[in-house]
Parts: sequence; C-alpha cells; structure tokens
Amino acid sequence: MPHGTNRLGRRTFLKSGVAAGTLVTVAGCLGEDPDQDEFTITLSQFPDTIDPLDHITGDYFDVYDHIYEPLFDFEPGEGIFPRVVDEWEATEDGVTELQIIDDVVFHNGDELTAEDIAWTINRTVDPDLGVPSPIGTFGLGSITGAEAVDDTTLEVMHSASAGLAEFEYGNYARAIPRDWAIDNHDAENEAISGSDAEDFNGTGPYEVVDFTSGEEIVLERFDDYWGDEPPFERVVFNADGESSGRAAALETQETDLTINILPEDVDTVDAADGVEIRDVTSFRTVFCPMKNTVEPFDSQEFRQAMNYAVDNEGIVNTVLSGFGEARGQPVSPGINGFNDEIEPYAQDVGLAESLVEDSGYGGAEIELQAPQGRYLNDAQIAEQVADQIDQLDNVDCSVNIGDFEVVSDANQAGVDPDEFEIPFYMIGWGVITGDTDYGVQGFFTIPDNPNRTFEDEELSDAILESQQIDDPDERRAQLEEVNALAHEKAPFVYLHTQESIYGIREEIQWDPREDETVYLWEMEQ
Repeated sequence: MPHGTNRLGRRTFLKSGVAAGTLVTVAGCLGEDPDQDEFTITLSQFPDTIDPLDHITGDYFDVYDHIYEPLFDFEPGEGIFPRVVDEWEATEDGVTELQIIDDVVFHNGDELTAEDIAWTINRTVDPDLGVPSPIGTFGLGSITGAEAVDDTTLEVMHSASAGLAEFEYGNYARAIPRDWAIDNHDAENEAISGSDAEDFNGTGPYEVVDFTSGEEIVLERFDDYWGDEPPFERVVFNADGESSGRAAALETQETDLTINILPEDVDTVDAADGVEIRDVTSFRTVFCPMKNTVEPFDSQEFRQAMNYAVDNEGIVNTVLSGFGEARGQPVSPGINGFNDEIEPYAQDVGLAESLVEDSGYGGAEIELQAPQGRYLNDAQIAEQVADQIDQLDNVDCSVNIGDFEVVSDANQAGVDPDEFEIPFYMIGWGVITGDTDYGVQGFFTIPDNPNRTFEDEELSDAILESQQIDDPDERRAQLEEVNALAHEKAPFVYLHTQESIYGIREEIQWDPREDETVYLWEMEQ
C-alpha cells in the first residue's frame, strides 16, 4: 500500500523551532508524489454510529475528532489550551464565558458561530433534545446548558465549580452546525445517520470523502481549515477485531498504525521490518460493575467477597504478561485524586467465602458479561475472573462473552431493575480528563444521572461535595476520600490499569498518550 511520506505538518514543524528558511528547503525536496501521502490507522472496533455525540468510546473519538475537532487542546497532566476557543473566564457563580476565534468554517462552507456551539452543548446535555448522550452524562456531567451572547461569545452554565467545569467542556465540547443538522437529519429529535460522505460536517482539519458503513472511512485535508496543515493528505480508518489480524496488517504494510496490540503479538510486531511497538501506561482502568439494586449485589459483603475471590496481580502477570498494574480504586496513578494509600484487594478465598455467608447469599448463581477485542485480552481475563469466583464453595459464576455494544448498553441502562437485564459485566474506563470526577460521577452520582450503575447516597454525596470545592488542594483531598469510599463499598470488582500498546511504522515520530487519543496533527514523519 502507499505510505504517507515526506511532508511535515506546518504546526508540528513550527513547534520544532526550525527556521522558516529551512522549511522552504525541506518542503521543496519532499512530498513530490501526492499519491503516497496517505496514512492508514486500523482500530479494534469500527464506529457503529456517525453522530459525533452518540458515543463515548476511544475508537470513535480517534476517528471523529479529526472531523469534529475538539474546541480546546488537552495535554494529559497539564490541562487545556486554546484551539477554536482562545479565551475563557468564569464571570459569575455557575457561568463561564467562552470566546471563539474568527474564520472557522464547517466543511460545507457555513461559518461557525457561538450559536452552533451552544446548540451542540445543549443537545449533548439536555435529554429532551436530540438523543440521550453518554457524553452528556459522563463527560459533561456538571454542564447544565449554554447560550450564545453574540456570534463569537457564548456562556456555559455549570452546577459545579468553574475548575471542574473546565475539565469537562475542555475535553468534551465540540461543534456541529445547527441548521445543517436540523434540516438534513432532524437532529433535535433523532441521531445523525446516513451512509454518504455528505452526512459528516465538522470544522476539523480533515473532511470525509468516502464512507463504507461498518468498514472504512476515508478523510482528506480540508482546504479551508483555519489552523495548521495536518501531516497527511489522505487518511484511512478501518478496523480489525483480532489483534493478530492488526499485527499481520502491519507486517504486510496494509496499515501504518494499529491500536490494542495484545501482549502475545508484541514479539511478532517487533520482529517485522519497518514497524515497532510503542506503549504507555494509560489512564484506563478495567473493572466489573455490580448493580446493587438487585440480589446478590445489594450486599456490600457479597461485593467485597467478589473482590477477594479474584487474583488481580496474578491475572496481570499471566494473561497480560505484565502489561498492566493491579488496582483497587476507580482511577489510576497520575489522575487528580488518586489515593496512594489504597492497595488492591489481595486474593483471599477463605475470607471471600466467609463474606458470602455473612451476606446471606451463599449458593448464589451469577453471570459475568464481557466483551471480546475491546481491551487487552478482555475475554481471557473475564474467563479467569469468572473461574476464580466459581471456585468459591458457595458461589457459582459463569461467563458470557459477546459484542462490546452489549456491555456498553448494560453500562448505560441505569439501576432500575425494570430497565436492565445485565447486572454484572466487564468494562474499561479511560479517565481522559485527568481528574477523578470523570472516573466516578457518571457511575455513582444519583440526581439527574439516569446512567449510574450504583445506588449509594454516601458515595454520591461525597462526589457532589467535591464538585463544589474551588480550592485545588481541598478538592484533591475530597477526591481521595471518594476513592477510599469506592474501595470500601466495592461497587466494582476492581481489576487493573491497562497498558496501551501500539504497532506503528518506525519512521513516524509520535508518542502514545496516557488518555489513549490518537491525533494525526501530533505526528511527524
């Protein structure tokens, strides 16, 4: 396949500090064949929706962020920086004013206005506008709405402190054109759908030129993009659910970058010509929620017993070949509010069996639902977890491996027993904001949160209290207490923090990020 070569993105080049005169010299001798300026990324899962608000999954953001760009740049551990929004200021309690830059246009030529952003935010957070959005529940949890002041100024209203709101809109605010979305897709009542390139319309550096639903999406540079030119003329996204297939695509040069290489395929990729492995400890933890509005998970003793039944450390060392770290709280090290004093639950079969008896649920029969191909060796890990629980004398546990969509739907189904069928499942959660709130509020807070997975007033109140604290040190201490409560109450079977393992053409200069996002504009070649 042709590979993108010999062109430097203007933005990344200028960031490198190279003199403008050198830029002219280099550009003049490279990139002579535009047909070779193509880059292919193979995901583990192809997006099953084209609505940019109807998902909160890493693979989906990897594609759609290049079309519907984020309004801010985010650097893990550092915070947010100007992009489409260049200034923002909290003007009064619960209100922050945002200023957007001029000359930003959508791919259809319409000019971006503050009204488009305000409408997009309202469609994300208002359950009566558009479609229920998991981004609104989990990502913009404290954002209550937005309003345009004029063409370039909008106000964002939030129920939490201005600092927490900044974490949220800084990561999850996007823009889709209001009139285009309503006229073409009835977007105030339905999800955006379609099978043509014209069904996408953002302000990002790439526009869609070809789309085969479920298989492939092809992007090309958007000529009227307001910002710096991205490093490749043409980008192809496809997917392969099997790690071995993704590794083989690298070997045969059918792709340039793949995500989620499994530990057993690392040596294969490393041995291939022209490609290499790059990995980073991510902000993603993998765990098994237990909805406590049904038996036997309504017992804290039973939930703790499930944690003591599982050998997290052993699973990391065997199934993941060490590509992970055992965990005992919802978030990972490096996340604001991570509690250093909390150790993972250590396997203790005798204690687990005793706690099951204390719970009154001896003889319980449970089933663990898990995905295959979404996280590192997820199915194998789920089988180990279920088997170790099943080895308790007083609990029978089976496992059901299926599509990720089944797990995702279970996670968003809430805690009303009449509304969900799967109370125990495996899922991973990347805390891409770098703040504990994103790792807990969507799962545990009670008011106005139909997607929560756990019903506990004390834990919910502790999170809501943290959201009102402005002092950074005081807020961090409160978040550490939230993580301690979450360990004690055991709403999850805690498993591990995951390593992100990528296979990539070795000539591409790019460092994997802790938040797992893949931005083409951060690459050089």
